[in-house]
Amino acid sequence: MEEQGVENVSLPLSQESFPDLWANVVMPISTIQTAALNEPTGSWVASLTMALMDMPDLNCLFELQPSISTLDTGSPPTSTVPVTTDHPGEYDFKLRFQKSGTAKSVTSTYSELLNKLYCQLAKTSPVEVLVSKEPPKGAILRATAVYKKSEHVAEAVRRCPHHQNEDSVEHRSHLIRVEGSSQRAQYFEDLHTKRQSVTVPYEPPQLGSEFTTILLSFMCNSSCMGGMNRRPILTILTLETPEGLVLGRRCFEVRVCACPGRDRKTEEQANKKESGPKQTKKRKVTPNTSSLTTPAKKMKSSSSGEDEDKEVFHFEVYGRERYGRYEMFKKINEGLDLVESDAEKYRQKGKKKDGQTPEGPKKGKKLLVKEEKSDSD
Repeated sequence: MEEQGVENVSLPLSQESFPDLWANVVMPISTIQTAALNEPTGSWVASLTMALMDMPDLNCLFELQPSISTLDTGSPPTSTVPVTTDHPGEYDFKLRFQKSGTAKSVTSTYSELLNKLYCQLAKTSPVEVLVSKEPPKGAILRATAVYKKSEHVAEAVRRCPHHQNEDSVEHRSHLIRVEGSSQRAQYFEDLHTKRQSVTVPYEPPQLGSEFTTILLSFMCNSSCMGGMNRRPILTILTLETPEGLVLGRRCFEVRVCACPGRDRKTEEQANKKESGPKQTKKRKVTPNTSSLTTPAKKMKSSSSGEDEDKEVFHFEVYGRERYGRYEMFKKINEGLDLVESDAEKYRQKGKKKDGQTPEGPKKGKKLLVKEEKSDSD
């Protein structure tokens, strides 16, 4: 009764009932068993394979549904020395950072002068992504951290052991994380270079906006021992196709510190001093050097009791060659002052012999004059 009930049920999609299917399967199986008894072991395996291929109903029964294809985001570049130069590409790929100044309270700030991002540990740093036209469907954004100096560039950037042990996520060894879309973010590690990266699908700008914003977080300080250990790093942000083809590249330096505003201000001031013209320190010019830039003035002796001319003129000297000439002029000036000083001393001595001081005859005293004898004497 049960078999008759099953036969009477109409199955959707033109599927056959189990008795009909079994009747179609029994004959090939019996054929396979006969072939296995009559043929050697090596040949009946081939007969089994051919028999299974000739059973269309069995193939339909065990046919698997096609699996959902995941985007092959590829792996980080296998090159030991990654490319760190900017390449806007066909889509004019650009990055832009929010202006936040150098106040002590900011958690993230960007220096256009140094092309450097200053941020605090595990704090969100918004990065605006701009393109001239929409990238291919399924495009991704990849963020990779590399060391800036050539002696460290071959080494992979990782978090320090202390911060790794405090974290419980699966990708706790990664320095860069993408916030906001953590469910769509994927973390990769190259098998050859051990370099790590994180990817997130590219999203077109929303209505009324010209850019897409991604949120990056850096999970270790630049000064952490066992991690970056005060070694400067670069972040490479690339726009890629689902197959891993790079469409655009942008690089910027990153410093993870406790006070981003203060460090940015300090490094910008130091960079301006280094890039500006080298100036020699102004030496304290004595009154003796005034004759270098002014008409010759008769210097008054300090013993005259009158105030000296306190007006001083400075002039700047650039370059070592000119500095040597400056020393020569300085010696000439000192020699002229010495000659003038000696002349003044001789002049004073001459006045003393005549019985006069530099200030003239002193009051209350008469000059001693040899008495003249009369004719009678």
